[in-house]
Amino acid sequence: MTAPSPRYRQLALATLLLTFLLIVIGGIVRVSDSGLGCGPADSGFHGWPFCNGDVAPGVDLNSIIEYTHRVVASVVGLMMLALAVLARRNHREHRTLVRVAIAGFVLVAAQGALGGAVVEENLEEELVAAHLGLAMLLLGVLFWIWRATKPETIGSDPADGGPRYRPLAWIASVAVLCTIVAGGYMAGTQNYGRADYQLGDGAHHACGKEFPTCNGEFMPFGEARLVDIHLTHRLFMYIAVLLVLALVVVTLRRRPAPGLVRGAWVALVILLLQVLVGALNVWLEEYEALILLHLALGTLLWWTVVAMTLSLYRVPSPVLAGAPVANAAAA
Repeated sequence: MTAPSPRYRQLALATLLLTFLLIVIGGIVRVSDSGLGCGPADSGFHGWPFCNGDVAPGVDLNSIIEYTHRVVASVVGLMMLALAVLARRNHREHRTLVRVAIAGFVLVAAQGALGGAVVEENLEEELVAAHLGLAMLLLGVLFWIWRATKPETIGSDPADGGPRYRPLAWIASVAVLCTIVAGGYMAGTQNYGRADYQLGDGAHHACGKEFPTCNGEFMPFGEARLVDIHLTHRLFMYIAVLLVLALVVVTLRRRPAPGLVRGAWVALVILLLQVLVGALNVWLEEYEALILLHLALGTLLWWTVVAMTLSLYRVPSPVLAGAPVANAAAA
């Protein structure tokens, strides 16, 4: 079975790993309060794509952190463009790969535009959450591209998890994504500060240092806006925990494929660590490093569950030049 070249596969893997690093750097931007390091809101081109009106960030630490995030994002964008161009030029027979690679570049372009809007609109929480959500979708797309370049995967029968396994995997993936996006929204509320809830860290500390309770109750929705935002993240987290645990249990019982079994164990370990780190983020005062770890673990959990889900689908075989349309559709 003809597969994309090893260099293309290496480029896909490098782009995937750099995207993960970019997400972590975005977390550093957040905990260091560097989101506006290159200029305040309404700066126009002065603040983005330029940095305080200059091409280089200067010596200010916040500017350097924000600018580093932009540089890495630009590199990811160029690598995604290369994946799309090379797929179209050298691997046309892999039609689905070409379509997904082009869609990935469109996603990167949208992500860049949204990043500029985040700065221009003073780090509005809706835009922060959308920016993080798009990053997760891009990570999923890049994993599919990398998987679609593996010779042993192309055209092979996918893993079969049995009745209702696919829907469970998809629902678990969506629940993890919603939890991450809700966490990004909560992070964006730090702009509210004391004006909304007499707390300096937005919705993050809206429940005080209580977990799993919140201000003396379990889920006191309606108490205050920031409390509701915090509890929304917790609610999605509880749902995601139950669904991922269900996926793990079903996988370990049915054992549909060695890769899925390994993924289930990895997902379980990451899930337990993620819940512990999330609790520590609430219980402890100094939590900058924990926030980064929480983001990294959440991203890895999303990656793992998406990988398990995509393994349930067949990577189409290449369509040879001159093959009839019926054969192309069957592939």
